Parts: sequence; C-alpha cells; structure tokens
Amino acid sequence: MEYPTAAGRYRIDRLLGSGGFASVWLAHDPELDSPVAIKILGEHWTLRTDVRDRFVQEARLLRRADSHRVVQVFDIGELPDGRPYFVMTYADRGTLSERLADGPLPLNEALRTAREIIRGVQELHDLGVVHRDLKPSNVLLRSSSGGGERLMISDLGIARTEDRLSSLTLPAGSPGYMAPEQGQIDGAPDRRSDVYGLGALTYHLLTGEPG
Repeated sequence: MEYPTAAGRYRIDRLLGSGGFASVWLAHDPELDSPVAIKILGEHWTLRTDVRDRFVQEARLLRRADSHRVVQVFDIGELPDGRPYFVMTYADRGTLSERLADGPLPLNEALRTAREIIRGVQELHDLGVVHRDLKPSNVLLRSSSGGGERLMISDLGIARTEDRLSSLTLPAGSPGYMAPEQGQIDGAPDRRSDVYGLGALTYHLLTGEPG
C-alpha cells in the first residue's frame, strides 16, 4: 500500500485501519484546525467502476443521514492517482468492538448503548436505508462536550436503499450478526435483517460474546 501524505487540503497523519475495499486515515484539517478521518478507496479497486460507485454511494448515504448517531461526511474528493476519498468525523475513542474486548458492558451501559444504536438505525430506516452489516466494529465512539461520549454508526459500504434491494446479487454481512437470508446469493435482506443484527449486537453487549 502506498501511504498518501495529503488528500486535498487535509494532511494525513497515520493509518487507523483498513479492510478489503478501503483504508481509513487520521488527518488534520488546517483550515478548521481539527482532526478528521479520511476513507480512501483501495488502490486495486481504482478501475472498478462498480466498486467506485459503491464507495461514493456510501458517502452520499452517510451525508443524507445528517444525524449525530451516524458518522458525518463533510467533504469528498479524489487523489492524484484517481482514488476517491471522503472526509468524516474522527472517532477519538475507537470502536465498540475495542470496548468489548475486555468483556460485556455493565447492564445500564449496555442498554443505553443498545438504545442509541437502535435509534441510529431507525433514522437510517426512515431514509429508506438498510445497513446490512451491523456489528461492534461498525459503531464508532467519540468524545462529546462535558466529558461524555457519543456513538456513531459507520460503514455503509454494503448498505442499500430499499428501492434497490431487488438488485442485490452477492451475500453481504458478517458471521455472528447477519440474518440467515443475508447468506444467500438470491436473498433479499430488508430492514428486518437489520433488526436481526441489532438483536445479535445487543446480545454481544450483554454477554461479551458475538451472537
């Protein structure tokens, strides 16, 4: 992987994580003097129009949500090598997956966390968006005013608007959290699949183990 040093006006500091399709970097916005996260499409997907379209669609879906319970997208652009990127909220307290590495959350905290995630998913559903990959690593944590903490649902890379569900051709989701129909190529996951994922995620919050 070639490490970028800048994306538009943003200075890239270090890698936060990477997956099969993209990497996420900690960067600095010099105009607003604040940290941001930048998601960049993987080098080997640059020429795949379908993957590029999915990547840009993720940014658009996140932008449409306009909710503090869903990660915010502020900007979108393209690197000199042609890879698209988008700029989003930096989660300075990591992921829910990292939080659960030490075991289950206390009951009150687990229920409060589940309630916030459910509300965030409801906001996506109100927009006609089905997430399809709800799991602890896709729930980000960031500091809020007064020493509190805010959670944000992230990674809509395999999300779909409900009017496009019939076009799905590949299984999507993560073992332990995905509904049975998501494992079928001809399956048609809808918002009920997210309800299944929420149940599995809540189980993990309470027991410390994936469903």
